[in-house]
Amino acid sequence: MADQEGSSLFDSCTFAFVPCNTLTCSVIAELSQSIARYGGQVCKRKRDGSLPLASITHIISNTIEFPEYDQSLAMMIPIVKSKWITASLTKGKLAQIRPFTPDPRMIFSDVMLSCADIPDNDKDTIIGATMAMGGMYSDGITKLTTHICALSMDHPKVRMAVEKKHKGKIVLPHWFDDCFKLGKRIDEGPYLLPDPEILRMSPGRSIEPQCSPYLDGAISARPDYMQPPTSQERVLHLTVFKDKKIMLSNDLEMRDRLRQILDGLVTGSGGQIIDSAQECDWLVCRYRDTEEYVQASQLRKTVGNMSWLFYLIQHNTWSNPLHRLLHYPEPRNGIPGFNDMRISVSNYGGEARIYLENLIKAAGATFTKTMKADNTHLVTARDNSEKCDAARDWNIHMVNHLWIEESYAKCEMQSVTVSKYTHFPPRTNLGEIIGQTFFDEKKLQALHFPGGPEKPTMPPPRKRKALEITDDDALAESASSNTAAGRQPRKEFDIMRDGDAETVGVDELPPPSNRRSTDFATPARGRHVRSGKENETPSSVASSSRSAKDKALGKLSNLAPDIALYEKEKKRGLKDGHGLWGGKRAADLIEREHLNRRRTSSPTAGDDKEPKSEKRPAKKARPTLPEVEIRVILTGFKRWVNDKHKEDADRKKLRDMGIAVVQDGQPCDYLIAPQLVRTVKFLRNLSKGAVVLSSTWIEECLDTKQIPDPDKYVLKDSENEKRFGLKLETSIRRAQKNSGHLLAGIPIYCTASIKNGPESYQAIADANGAQFMVYGPRSGSTIKVTNPEDDEGGPDPVYLLSTSTPEEKKLWKRFEDMARRGNMEPRVVASDWLLDIVMKQEVSFDEKYLVKNFFM
Repeated sequence: MADQEGSSLFDSCTFAFVPCNTLTCSVIAELSQSIARYGGQVCKRKRDGSLPLASITHIISNTIEFPEYDQSLAMMIPIVKSKWITASLTKGKLAQIRPFTPDPRMIFSDVMLSCADIPDNDKDTIIGATMAMGGMYSDGITKLTTHICALSMDHPKVRMAVEKKHKGKIVLPHWFDDCFKLGKRIDEGPYLLPDPEILRMSPGRSIEPQCSPYLDGAISARPDYMQPPTSQERVLHLTVFKDKKIMLSNDLEMRDRLRQILDGLVTGSGGQIIDSAQECDWLVCRYRDTEEYVQASQLRKTVGNMSWLFYLIQHNTWSNPLHRLLHYPEPRNGIPGFNDMRISVSNYGGEARIYLENLIKAAGATFTKTMKADNTHLVTARDNSEKCDAARDWNIHMVNHLWIEESYAKCEMQSVTVSKYTHFPPRTNLGEIIGQTFFDEKKLQALHFPGGPEKPTMPPPRKRKALEITDDDALAESASSNTAAGRQPRKEFDIMRDGDAETVGVDELPPPSNRRSTDFATPARGRHVRSGKENETPSSVASSSRSAKDKALGKLSNLAPDIALYEKEKKRGLKDGHGLWGGKRAADLIEREHLNRRRTSSPTAGDDKEPKSEKRPAKKARPTLPEVEIRVILTGFKRWVNDKHKEDADRKKLRDMGIAVVQDGQPCDYLIAPQLVRTVKFLRNLSKGAVVLSSTWIEECLDTKQIPDPDKYVLKDSENEKRFGLKLETSIRRAQKNSGHLLAGIPIYCTASIKNGPESYQAIADANGAQFMVYGPRSGSTIKVTNPEDDEGGPDPVYLLSTSTPEEKKLWKRFEDMARRGNMEPRVVASDWLLDIVMKQEVSFDEKYLVKNFFM
């Protein structure tokens, strides 16, 4: 507690309050007295009701739903919850800003974390990512600790907390992992020790759908009626329209009676209805292509739809229409790409289901109550239901609501391969976090109203002693930019994984990963966390880094490019025996960089006698990297196995030479391999016609720091060429001629339960233009019936990749019948058939590949 009344704790602070349901007038009056008692000042609002931003240092608000929010961020004015005042009084000094932000996108802003028996790499990752998302960390357990992360109840910290009846929640690290993957905060209930539900109950057990508070008044863009206000007093004392000029667009197509009612409500509360988009403060319209919408948006007016207007009347409080997807005008023709989509919904109930139905229609897709084989997507809150089973059998994309929400918010269809769209935490119904997605205003502007004045820029920094002693928000940027949401473990291909030392055929497949969906894997952390009671940061950094939090928030929604790299590194961590890839490695590299900078910039012992007033020498300009001349993809490369640090150093050497090691799927000049291998990378890039070089070429580049002639290092492997019955030079020449169309028009099915899963086979088939489909017990007939008279050379073949397990044998007869009904020749083959023809880049068939012969 602050030492005494009359101290100067808030001496340099000038506050303004934003009332809301949790910050009432009585609470504001009480807090104002405390502020005055400790030397602070409280500013009153201007006559027009706006905040006096030019004369305040802090805004106390438990919500970001007030008109001056964006301008406050641009002016670097801290916006904190009312708890910040209490925390400052308790500590006797100004508390850090970041943990008290009201921004809901900082999902851990109320979390004070302490870790117990967590491995170091996962511990560092959890701490770094939690702090990047608004939380705090304390090594010990204090009265402020809200969450203790532990694997069991046996750790001394946990036992002590139980003995002292600590109110903090003891959670498994899986909770943090699932929150990181989704970018949203889910309920801790199923993860609470000592008896966590995720370990006690089957994921398939039913879960009651949860109601999300973010859907209040925002389930439809065009409501049929206005919900009654939450209290009659709000109708009699409506103030939300005071001194506001509002334009109701003609595209609303409302009845005269409704327009008269709205006119009466607005004018009765001190507002005005006008017909000019240029002079109005708020525009209410339905579509984004009207002249009024474009003009008002370019002039930075507040633009919302009828649902938003009804919400203001119901709650008598301002709300940003960009923060609720169905409070903003719709695109008249939907989102590009959605017109041909047929989407169904499962496991969402009540208002969440109605909201998703309306959002799907607003995006331009067709919503179907029941699901059939012609559906393209299933939006589900869990991955367990009859519709989910049918989606797997019919090869229908199965995603959670984040996919449709972010597609609508970013005005373009998002890829269903992004891991957070296909993540379904066990024992959690994702309906509890629905409706939290904000619009991407930059995308809206670029697509619908380009031009117009820029947003208010940050004014020259003012000297604020109060800000100089707050926390360092700049560190949040680096932490959040390195925080990647993980993805579900994917079954690997039956052939050699990159980094292994030998090639494995289909007949000697490695067992699939036995890692359960509940196993913990954490994303990379962004900063080192010092131990101690609290993690305090230097005050001198804070005042110059106020805008970093906003940059970090923007980056949290654009993590997709980092996910693939993170997952690749995480898998290698499983092999090398050092645990899962997390923030430990990134932190070590950052620490070494800091040490190197300190060693080069700090004075030596002999220089201590030099006058302290002498200026530091200017930093040398960082040398720019040369342009990338050669792009390579490596597979089966043995030099970096079990040595991550060596890999980083070698990659840097290569990049300094103009050689970039790119990820699979990106354009490359050469494919590097020690020998002929049947990895996914090798087969996919061979299909593109990439020239294959021996890994000796990379070794020479690294050892000599020169780039030898690649033509002298073309891979030669006569032993494996004989084994696979091919000539690599011929295969490359054929691949360049095929241009990825080796299997164009050829239908290839794959059993859903094939050993190690169908995903990698699909990657290879797709790279060669095949029509790849998964075939399961519920799969219907997907072969188009042709006229036998049109088959001059006999019926075309259709292939099913399968093994000889009893479960898969049951599918053969039905598949063959389906093929014959479509006048096609069924061929149930081992997956080696696909691998061999792709390796040879020539379509052929031999009866030895038929499963009845191959597995005999």
